[in-house]
Amino acid sequence: MNQDNASEKPEKLHSSDSRRDFLKTTSILTAIAVAPATVAKAAKHELGEKISVALETTPVSFKVNGVKKQLNLEPRSTLLDVLREQLNLTGTKKGCDYGQCGACTVHVNGQRVLSCLSLAVMHEGEEITTIEGLAKGEELHPMQQAFIKHDGFQCGYCTPGQIMSAVACINEGHANNEDDIREFMSGNICRCGAYPNIVKAIQEVKNGGQKS
Repeated sequence: MNQDNASEKPEKLHSSDSRRDFLKTTSILTAIAVAPATVAKAAKHELGEKISVALETTPVSFKVNGVKKQLNLEPRSTLLDVLREQLNLTGTKKGCDYGQCGACTVHVNGQRVLSCLSLAVMHEGEEITTIEGLAKGEELHPMQQAFIKHDGFQCGYCTPGQIMSAVACINEGHANNEDDIREFMSGNICRCGAYPNIVKAIQEVKNGGQKS
């Protein structure tokens, strides 16, 4: 092989690579050009959402279980999602996500709130208590103790919301009799049907005069 032929090969390979790159680029551009308008619109929408997530955040400060939290949140983030996904407080459960089952109940400034229906940015400066905040160290809240004593749960999924509502039910003055308790706990669904035991637990705490 002479030197002239050897020197020509790199140029030919380079030329071949360039042609392949050109064909690939042309194919991609052609595919984009002939893509349905709906596909292009969807891609644009997805990009818009990513930009929105990156830019549209709001600084929010509130207390959770006595600890001050400062976060940058999307305005559309629910309190439930922030508690679970950003603060790792997974005791508050996501049930129906429509405010119908009560599994996501927390206290805001002492009042029970369905956190799946509440936007986190609405709670600037407020005090939020979750099921994790009821106990004092290793000492359980009286309502937690009563639920255990009276077997007020089976699968346990609804239990955090039930306990938060039960504490609020007493503090609101709505636990004077069994009918009142059933009425003001009706927003909390127990698919296992532990309602009679839940009522007993609430009555015991009420009769003992123990509040949160």
